[in-house]
Amino acid sequence: MSETISVCCTACGRRHRYTAPSYPCACGEPVAPALDPRGTATAVTHRAWEEEWVGVRCAACGARSRWPRPELGCPCGTVLCVPVDDAARGGSGRAPGSRVPAHRAVPIRTARDAVTAAVLYLRGLGHRDVRRADQRPLSGIGLAAAGLVVQVDPTAGPASLRDVECLWLTAMAESARCVYFSLTGYAEDARVRADLLGVALFVLDPTGVPRPVNESAVALDATAD
Repeated sequence: MSETISVCCTACGRRHRYTAPSYPCACGEPVAPALDPRGTATAVTHRAWEEEWVGVRCAACGARSRWPRPELGCPCGTVLCVPVDDAARGGSGRAPGSRVPAHRAVPIRTARDAVTAAVLYLRGLGHRDVRRADQRPLSGIGLAAAGLVVQVDPTAGPASLRDVECLWLTAMAESARCVYFSLTGYAEDARVRADLLGVALFVLDPTGVPRPVNESAVALDATAD
């Protein structure tokens, strides 16, 4: 079960109730970062790739994986980094022993790496004809394959509701399935809408391995060779 703690904004002093998001482990069980109720939130003033992730250990199978660090947006405009329990979060977050789709992962350092990781993953699903999409999305990079429309979002912020809806509309116009790859996850309303529309959502971890974050993505991932 996801944990809830009280978080105080360092800028305006408002207190918020924050619930840790849960993500699917490779074994199928939901996992969530262990929050530190005694810790102090810090304002996010800059972005560094390695600081965007925390290690999470699955209580069911013991596997470790990396997921976006918990953050909270205060109405005053401050973005807060929610404190995580370092002793319980699972160290570096590598996940030896968990199932990885049949492709060679590419560590992600650039937007091109993110696209390459997505292409290799889709080829592992049997889509050998992956190419750049004819229609460019409003954000990120568009890819396409037979019966498939894909968006790769290499930006530092979570994908928005509009991003997910635009991808779905494009896919509907082409009578295709749609898949979204993000580096830093999805806004809560975007995840809810994706579940309703059947959009498969993946998060690309720093090692280049796509992690499914909703049922549509889990179903797609299950077709990997």
